Amino acid sequence: MDPLDIMTNIEKVTPYYQAIFSAASQEVIGYEVLGRFQMENGDVKSLGAFFRDKTVPGEYQLEVDKVIINKALTYYTEQDCTSKLFFNQNAELLLEDQGESLLELFLSYVPRGLKLENIVIEVDEHSSMEGEEFLQHLFNYYRTYGIQLSVANIGDAGANMDRIGRLNPNILKVNLEILRQSYEVAAHQDILYSLSILSRKIGAALMYENMEASFQLQYAWRNGGRYYQGYYLHKPEPNFIDIYHAKNVLVEKFQQFIRYEKRKLQAIHQFTGMLQTRLQPLILKGHNLEDYDEWLNSIADELTNISFRMYVCDENGFQLSSNLTKDNGKWKPDKSYKGKNWSWRPYFLEHVMKMTIEKKGILSDLYSDIESGESVRTYSCLINQNRFLYVDISYEYLYENQDLL
Repeated sequence: MDPLDIMTNIEKVTPYYQAIFSAASQEVIGYEVLGRFQMENGDVKSLGAFFRDKTVPGEYQLEVDKVIINKALTYYTEQDCTSKLFFNQNAELLLEDQGESLLELFLSYVPRGLKLENIVIEVDEHSSMEGEEFLQHLFNYYRTYGIQLSVANIGDAGANMDRIGRLNPNILKVNLEILRQSYEVAAHQDILYSLSILSRKIGAALMYENMEASFQLQYAWRNGGRYYQGYYLHKPEPNFIDIYHAKNVLVEKFQQFIRYEKRKLQAIHQFTGMLQTRLQPLILKGHNLEDYDEWLNSIADELTNISFRMYVCDENGFQLSSNLTKDNGKWKPDKSYKGKNWSWRPYFLEHVMKMTIEKKGILSDLYSDIESGESVRTYSCLINQNRFLYVDISYEYLYENQDLL
């Protein structure tokens, strides 16, 4: 659409609303306000390209945005709605007047019943790098009025963790579209997982957008998603919807996901118990050994269909043995690993302490092996008072036992 056509027919600009759903209640908790334009033939076109176009004058975008916000807030207050309203904002345009005109617009609706704590300002994570410090001050100012901040478009091209942390948003909005692409999915899953950890660390709610399929909902549910949005649950429309719009779907899907996770946890529990039982008599042989390479060789055949690498460490993470690694079906020692320290690995010392106290083995979560790049798990257990065995489980075995993946 020609920007001039939009400006000369600005009365045809209208807001549409895409529902946002809560994982906790399975109900609608808010709406993202989206700009639309009513065509002569009755079609409705998105204004997304208009707002993203760098050649469109900023004053045009601000004027259209003001029409959308006014119409949305008028409808919102007339409906006595108490849900949250999410407004996309161009950070650079917002900073031109330090956000004052937008704040004044919101404040003008307070006498009509608008509660500013229900307003969420959404900015693109990749925007306004130069104005970052000013943006921080602006949102700290907005927070004094109860207005919340959402940082959007995270996960589609990586993310600047430090910058996100400094903005201290209330909501992190993660783009799930990448999960529909066939390349580099595993790497991006790791990025999304890191974002779920970041959100917990900074106290932000995690919201997943562009959800178009059940598997994306499952991913969001498994990775800390508090809020969900996408065509899978609701397509934008000109009116608010019943808060129970997708409750039946979400409840049914959650029950499916829970059954699946329980089955995986049961498989992990059984596998851990099997290894513990199989290793127990072998561990007894290693209690008084000084040469752990010799001991690993003596137990390797028992684990040859499960493991591809084994080694022994002390309680501080220093490796006491070689790496015993399976190569073309034969076990070979690599003495270069003796003396290496692994205490820097996540959860290493925590797991050592847990094994020492509980006298039980631990199966790690799924991770990418640094050397092979394959998805693996590691089983670790106590040999004696301060010696620990580490058994890396091969991807082939995990693949044959899908519930362990």
